[in-house]
This record gives sequence, structure tokens and C-alpha cells, in this order.
Amino acid sequence: MSDHDHYSDEDLRDILRSVRLIAMVGASPDWNRPSFFAMKYLQAKGYRVIPVNPRAAGQTILGETVHPDLAALPVTPDMVDIFRNAEAAGPITDQAIALGAKVVWMQLGVRNDAAAARAEAAGLRVVMNRCPKIEYMRLFGELGWQGINTQVLTSRRRPLARATRKLM
Repeated sequence: MSDHDHYSDEDLRDILRSVRLIAMVGASPDWNRPSFFAMKYLQAKGYRVIPVNPRAAGQTILGETVHPDLAALPVTPDMVDIFRNAEAAGPITDQAIALGAKVVWMQLGVRNDAAAARAEAAGLRVVMNRCPKIEYMRLFGELGWQGINTQVLTSRRRPLARATRKLM
């Protein structure tokens, strides 16, 4: 996968099926942060997600102890999910390579081509500017009911049924 502008559904599905243990760098203990939602969702899908955040080290997020960095993890993750900016993704990717992870996944809005090239040269698979939660939902049929897979996505409100209008 060297074209980081386009990923085949098959490749993304294969990654999501092959990993079980995810280190989430930038996981937040704050319930209203995107990383918290993503971690909770991935746990519900059977993944073990270990939070990595130096500011929250020692705390617990969703039943998992937070570690200060990847080097402090007691196990080797299959995937490192990066919830940090593109600049920080470089050193985190280097840590993932040193740790022996199989996949580096950079979240929406995060792209670091030099880090991706280093990871791929070391044999890791790389995904950038995507969210594993969103991709899981899309690829395994959980977004169809919201209109994503139907290609009928709108911000307009659906009209109320006539019977409901009369009650108002």
C-alpha cells in the first residue's frame, strides 16, 4: 500500500481483521474527545486498546492503564493508532517500528509521508488520514442505516409524517 491517497476496501478490511491489540497514542480520558469514542467503539468490537498519553500516564481509561509512551507498553501492539498531529506522527512511527508493530494508522487529518516511507521500508503497513472506527463501521456494514453506504447523505431534516403533524 504505497498510494496513501487511496486505500482499497480489501486492504483496510484485511488490516482491521488481522489486528487484535491496538496502542492508541493520544487517547484521552475526557469522555467527549474523539479518541475516547474511538477507543470505546473499538473495544466493543473485540479489540484490546491500550491508551498511550504522557499527561494521563497511570490513570485508567475504559478499564485500561494509560502508559506514557510506546516504549513503556508491557506488550507489543499489532497496530499503533496515532491521535496526534502530523509532526508528532514521525517520532511515534519510529517508536512503532522499534517496538515491532505491524501497522501504523494515522487518524483523520494526520499525514506524514516521510514517516510512512520509513515504516513501509521496515515492513509495516501504513494508513494515513483515516479513522479505524469509521472504516470499521463503513466496511462491516454499520453505516448503511445512516445513509453513508447508500450514497444518500443529507443534512436536511426528514419531513414529519402527516399524522404526527396533526398532533402538534
